Amino acid sequence: MCVDKKKWYVLQAFSGFENRVAQSILSNEKIKKMKNIFGKIIVPSEEVIEIRKGKRKKSDYKFFPGYILIEMIMNNYSWHLIKSLPKVLGFVGSTSERPTPMSNHEIQIIFKKLKKIGNKPRPKKIFEPGENIRVNDGPFSDFNGTVETVDYEKNRLTVSVSIFGRSTPVELDFRQVEKY
Repeated sequence: MCVDKKKWYVLQAFSGFENRVAQSILSNEKIKKMKNIFGKIIVPSEEVIEIRKGKRKKSDYKFFPGYILIEMIMNNYSWHLIKSLPKVLGFVGSTSERPTPMSNHEIQIIFKKLKKIGNKPRPKKIFEPGENIRVNDGPFSDFNGTVETVDYEKNRLTVSVSIFGRSTPVELDFRQVEKY
C-alpha cells in the first residue's frame, strides 16, 4: 500500500482574494473531513506600517499577489475541490491532468525569506543614509535635505538641511518627508 506524501503547489487566484480563497480551502477541508490531505496554506506576505493623514496604519504587502502556496496530497478529489472554488484560476505549472509540485529548493527560498522578515511590521517607506529627500511638513517645509540617520523603531530620521548656507541636522518624522 502506497502512502502519498504532501507536496507544495502554487495556486493562482484573483489578485486581492488570496486570503479569502485560503479560508475557503480551510472551510472545505473541515466540512469534507480532509485534514489528512491538506497541510499548510500560506499567502506569503509581510505586515507594513504606513502613515496616512498623520495616523499609523498597518497593511499587508503580498510578495506574490494572486498566488497561494498550498501543501497537499494531490489526487483527483483534492484537485477538483480546489479547482471548483470561486476566485481560483488554477494551479501553476499544471497540465490538464495534474499540477506540478514545487521543488524543495524553491520552497526553502520562500521560507527563508519569510523567516528573515519575522513577525515585526516594517515601515512602508524605507530611507537610506545619503538619500535626498524633501520636507513636506513642519517649520522646514519645502526644504531639501540629505538623510543622515534612520530610526525605524521611532519612525524618525535625521536630515541635513541647508539653513542660511549652513548644513544643519534636523530630526523629522517619516510623515514629514517624501522621497525625491
